Amino acid sequence: MTYFDDIYEIAADNYGIVTTAQANGIGATNKDLTRYVRDGRLTRLGQGVYQVRYWAPTEYDPYAVAVALVGDGAYLFGESVIAMHGLAPTDPSRINVATTRRVRRRMPETIRLVKGGVDDEVTSYEGIPSQSIPSAIRSCRKTMMPGRLADAARNARERGLIRAKEEESLLEELEER
Repeated sequence: MTYFDDIYEIAADNYGIVTTAQANGIGATNKDLTRYVRDGRLTRLGQGVYQVRYWAPTEYDPYAVAVALVGDGAYLFGESVIAMHGLAPTDPSRINVATTRRVRRRMPETIRLVKGGVDDEVTSYEGIPSQSIPSAIRSCRKTMMPGRLADAARNARERGLIRAKEEESLLEELEER
């Protein structure tokens, strides 16, 4: 097997995405990655982030790419968690990604960096690190209308993404507002 075969295996479980650190972990060098980009097997998405060229896109790809571009410890935040699950109408022009560390890389305009907090419940949905749905709904109280957030809570419950108690608690919190 070649390094590219190993890179493809990593990418297959991660929306076609592989980072320099992951590639280095299997023994591939930065020179190898550059050669794969030149050969047309990989596309460079940003600093240290690549995607396999022939990849069938999914609806979750933009979210996975955004988190990968921000780097280690990054996760989807607030409205973007709600948008990823289609729980309520949100602003699709930007993807909110939280991190607790400083990011010096230049980010695409479609990514909005948010300072992560200690109160954020972080989990993973569809293999993408994300703020938990209840935590995301709570964090959107200043930016979204209460009616939309209540709809998001109800939709999340109907789809089995949160429990009935969590829905009830969220709806009570939204009514107090």
